[in-house]
Amino acid sequence: MNDSVVPVPVPAERPAPRVVLVCGPAGAGKTTHARSLEAAGYVRLSFDEEAWRLGHRDHPLDPDVAAVVHADLQRRLVERVRAGDAVVVDTSFWSRDSRDVYRRVLAPEGVVPVVHYLATPRDVVLARLANRRHSSGNDVVVPRERALAYLDGFQVPTPEEGPLVVVDGSQSRNEPAT
Repeated sequence: MNDSVVPVPVPAERPAPRVVLVCGPAGAGKTTHARSLEAAGYVRLSFDEEAWRLGHRDHPLDPDVAAVVHADLQRRLVERVRAGDAVVVDTSFWSRDSRDVYRRVLAPEGVVPVVHYLATPRDVVLARLANRRHSSGNDVVVPRERALAYLDGFQVPTPEEGPLVVVDGSQSRNEPAT
């Protein structure tokens, strides 16, 4: 071997982007779970925080406003995926259709997201929501009647939709975020 030849290290291939869609009704512990993924290196995108930043304090948002917030999250999601980042999206994903929209956004990038469903008992969800104080996007007050409607209308994800992890939401510390 020629002593003047220096081996050049080959950069490691960038791992395939990973995307987690955190799913569950208000009060299930989604933000707490998403923050744990953020601490592990994921970029966290939050529907509620973005809506709050834009000045929207009450839920449900007007459908046109919600569409704008989702469009921005989807744009940022694709940017982060293209940059090679692992991303966690923190929103309710209350219906299969809402989850499928994000799956379609990611399909051209070759990414199949994993849904992390926060399975949290109804009484725990209602107790958490009763303790909210409207201090941030993650602490929006949800009146009991609306919370019950959210719980009754929530479509639990199934493995037939795609990759699914069921997380015990009753164990997460769900304190108001600042």
